[in-house]
Amino acid sequence: MLKTVSTKQVRLGMFIQELKGAWIDHPFWKKAFKLEDPSDLIKLQKSVIKEVVIDTSKGLDVAVPEVKLEASVVTATEPPVTVDVSRAGQARPKAKRITADEERTRARQVISASKKAVTSMFNDARMGKAIKVEAAMQFVDDIAASVSRNEGALVSLVRLKTKDEYTYMHSVAVCALMVALANELGLSEAETKQAGLAGLLHDIGKAAIPMDVLNKPGALTEDEFTLVKLHPERGHAMLLQANITDAVTLDVCLHHHEKMDGKGYPHQLKADEISLFARMGAVCDVYDAITSNRPYKAGWEPGVSLQRMAQWTGHFDEVIFKAFVKSVGIYPIGSMVKLKSGRLAVVVDQSPKSLLTPILKVFFSTKSNARLPVEVLDLSSAGANDAIVGHENPAAWGIHDVDKLWAQ
Repeated sequence: MLKTVSTKQVRLGMFIQELKGAWIDHPFWKKAFKLEDPSDLIKLQKSVIKEVVIDTSKGLDVAVPEVKLEASVVTATEPPVTVDVSRAGQARPKAKRITADEERTRARQVISASKKAVTSMFNDARMGKAIKVEAAMQFVDDIAASVSRNEGALVSLVRLKTKDEYTYMHSVAVCALMVALANELGLSEAETKQAGLAGLLHDIGKAAIPMDVLNKPGALTEDEFTLVKLHPERGHAMLLQANITDAVTLDVCLHHHEKMDGKGYPHQLKADEISLFARMGAVCDVYDAITSNRPYKAGWEPGVSLQRMAQWTGHFDEVIFKAFVKSVGIYPIGSMVKLKSGRLAVVVDQSPKSLLTPILKVFFSTKSNARLPVEVLDLSSAGANDAIVGHENPAAWGIHDVDKLWAQ
């Protein structure tokens, strides 16, 4: 496969198919050759040539960032990232936090604008037009700003997408989740924006998949599923065609369906073969997928989704997943919970004091099986004489308006 890369990414063992620039600007007489001499690599990187085209079928590809895990530490060598989950979120100053209720109006505006942009981006990709990464970065900045003010407001709202807009809004949701997770992992501002851009573009390859297959209400045939599984490679090719060379974006697009046990796709990578950002993308992609309404199934309740994901042995990196839970909350906004008092409530915001004591709207008595006047309860406050005993499924109680209780 042909790929345009920066000369800074070139390494010995690559097959140089083309040097981007006039022949007089570079020190080589050959048009295409395998780079095996260290002195040739030095010459190339000292020349005025900024990009080359490599053929990965004839030589090495761009090096994938190596990830090593030790207890609660994740280290990546390219780009350089050191993450201590016990100190997650403390690596750099945060914006002043406001409540989810205060942030929702701005979050809705960001979601609306992002939806239009992503829809246009997918339509352009379907027609073979170039993806405008500068425009995409503007929305990454807006999403990151919203998440910095309140980590859950936008993330929870974008989960409420309809099944018809899932393909487009999923990209916005994964962008927001990647930003929130990057913040929790203590990544730098530049790395956080890289993670956000990767989330926004991770599924662009679905623009190459027929909409009747993506929106099919029933189970996919084996051939249809095989077609859908091509979207990481199709997306990777689209990004390269659009001259998007950011290594994180390319990597997450290609590898967000890989699993730690090597049973993912497209390359069946396992454990240390999967980069830090691709591991992040895997968690964020799945969480939004299973909590959203799809053409073929209703979404799961957020808290229940986290419980089920935690049980999928071999799927996710445990350290990354733990940080993800901290970023969305043990009881994410929109989760319905049962209290010791026998009442049911929905989570409306996280408490800065503890993940175990979120802010709730209490609305139902399981003892009398009847609605109660809605009461806001901050479990972290000194006067709160109640506690969460577990997640509850709204459908089991015949409750169908939980989202209205917290989102309006």
